Amino acid sequence: MNTKTYAGIEDQYSKLESSKIVLIPVPYDGTSTWQKGADNGPEAFLNASENMELYDIETKTEVYKQGVFLADPVTENISPELMVDAVHQTVKSYIKKNKFVTTFGGEHSVSIGTIRAFNECFDNITVLQLDAHADLRQTYQGSKCNHACALYEASQTTNLIQVGIRSMDVIETTVMDQDKTYFAHEMAEDDSWMDSAIDQMTENVYITIDLDAFDPSIMPSTGTPEPGGLLWYETLDFLRQVFEEKNVIGFDIVELCPNPDEKSSDFLAAKLYYKMLSYKFLNEDVDDDFDSNFNEYNDKSNKVSKFNDDENN
Repeated sequence: MNTKTYAGIEDQYSKLESSKIVLIPVPYDGTSTWQKGADNGPEAFLNASENMELYDIETKTEVYKQGVFLADPVTENISPELMVDAVHQTVKSYIKKNKFVTTFGGEHSVSIGTIRAFNECFDNITVLQLDAHADLRQTYQGSKCNHACALYEASQTTNLIQVGIRSMDVIETTVMDQDKTYFAHEMAEDDSWMDSAIDQMTENVYITIDLDAFDPSIMPSTGTPEPGGLLWYETLDFLRQVFEEKNVIGFDIVELCPNPDEKSSDFLAAKLYYKMLSYKFLNEDVDDDFDSNFNEYNDKSNKVSKFNDDENN
């Protein structure tokens, strides 16, 4: 049982029963192919969060008072398939408790399980991916649950919008919807991408952020940093608009690969997580959103299982 609290907040704001928000750490790094260390990401993120000021200047709020429950980490690591299943079941269990569920990885393969859970519990979702890499391979190194496959299932079962992409394999062009893909080199020349991407979203939006979406000048501690990425304020501007205009149903942040000699990346991840919560709870009651949008798992129980059956046949 986890005795630590998110950001060191007082017990009154960290109990499951009274918290609107759940944070699930997933310290998994089983399929990364270059720099290892994403399994240490959740701990580094939590340590940085404990040293972060909890008053958000921009929104003039202290969002932790909405209640943030730090769940026990998902530690399944026998295989990527078993890890994805464990994440899927854990996330779904908290969604069904009517919580705003967030996840911190770990490598990007953990998002296969989170997206699957949200897609089963909410209708007509958009997955908004901020990432340097397309992650659209159907299989990689013998597994459909590799980090390089993190968004393939979402591309087949949700309205996937990809932002910040600047590295991919040619095979991924056969899967990618280029009308809903915002390449970094094009974004640098035309700032209309924000409005265009939001216009393509459905009402319910799930956000997955691979931290290598950011430029390595401000976020060097990732497994596969790529030059030419997003900067801090343009990213916050985009995210705030998404939270204002759409119903963000949950999010994950992945691929922090902490470096003990470089702490700024840990703090960027901590601040980004807190900013996103601040935007979510700025002008809305999340309970109302969930009461109106939440559907029991049984209503859509065949949806993703059918997809998986089709893939296996």
